[in-house]
Amino acid sequence: MSTIAASLPELSWNDEILRLGLAALLGGIIGIEREFREREAGLRTHMLVAVGAALFTVVSAFGFRDVLGSGSGAFVRLDPSRISAQIVSGIGFLGAGAIIRQGLSIRGLTTAATLWAVAAIGMASGAGSYAAAVITTVLVLIMLWPLRLVGRLLDRDHVHRLDVVLSPGGSPRIVVEAVERLGVHLESFEVGEDERTVEVKLHLPRGISREVVVRALATHDGIRGASWPE
Repeated sequence: MSTIAASLPELSWNDEILRLGLAALLGGIIGIEREFREREAGLRTHMLVAVGAALFTVVSAFGFRDVLGSGSGAFVRLDPSRISAQIVSGIGFLGAGAIIRQGLSIRGLTTAATLWAVAAIGMASGAGSYAAAVITTVLVLIMLWPLRLVGRLLDRDHVHRLDVVLSPGGSPRIVVEAVERLGVHLESFEVGEDERTVEVKLHLPRGISREVVVRALATHDGIRGASWPE
């Protein structure tokens, strides 16, 4: 066996079980949080991503000892980061599948980000960086739970909900055009099942009150009424 191959450590069964098992555990902890909120990717998806990333990392770093020690005399250069680097780009395709657009609103961005983070946690577990994997898991959970509440408190006073009732033959496009004409930022837009009610969430800039928005919408024939629910 060549000197290069002999210098590479060989993982025991216990090491492999520890690395893959820790990746599954940490990925599952984050997946439970996503499953609890009924997001696009839940427990099994996050566990699979973490375990897959860990296995790719293990194979990339320790799976080519036989090639290096083949004794053929050819110079073989080992790049352990080559396979792992593909995880970073490949997970983007999976994350994109979790992103869903509903009207003018977009859902799944946070879940896509957690899949990306879980892949990194799996890679850290597979590389033996156990402390980094555990610390990152704790930080991700903090970002998903306590910081989510903080974000709601900070954003609560800026996002306003407006309920609009359309007249027969009225189009939701009238609402969007009327709101945008005022310079108001539209956060989300959802049409009811009866296609007569529209729920709009928007940010009111300085100088524009709720009454101004209601009066602007009332001038359109296609809109029967608009109200701000308490």
